[in-house]
Amino acid sequence: MKQDVNRHEIIEAITPLIENTAMRFNLIPIEIDFSKENHKWFLRIFLYSKERDITLDDCEKVTRSLNDFLDELVPVKYYLEVSSPGLERKFKSDKEFIIFKGRRISLKLKTPLDGEEEKIFKGEILDFDANEGLKFFRFEDGQELLIPRSNIQSAKLYID
Repeated sequence: MKQDVNRHEIIEAITPLIENTAMRFNLIPIEIDFSKENHKWFLRIFLYSKERDITLDDCEKVTRSLNDFLDELVPVKYYLEVSSPGLERKFKSDKEFIIFKGRRISLKLKTPLDGEEEKIFKGEILDFDANEGLKFFRFEDGQELLIPRSNIQSAKLYID
């Protein structure tokens, strides 16, 4: 018998549990993804820490703490993957602009800023507001910019 699965409802149900568990280890889940690939369900949790790099030990602790509770909330067989987001991963949500405030990013715009040709910049996140946009310090010329959220095509952490 085929089972209907509403992935959005499942994510909504498990997110508080994942956030609380990660918080116990001083970690932040920056992405929770529940999707089907090749007829198998995968629950992927990407963790971040402001103080340190994510270790294999961190991932194991979170996995062990979640396993039994998740099995009660997820109605299908799934594979759990807990990891760090990696350095080259593109931001998937606006909350990452807030989480990574003060960090260096590579930013790609949909259209160039007024009077400019370039659409790709490297700089630092100064602040973010979903309505106002991204307050950004551009390294190329030391200029502070306010970039509307609607003009941001992609962003990812930038490592020298």
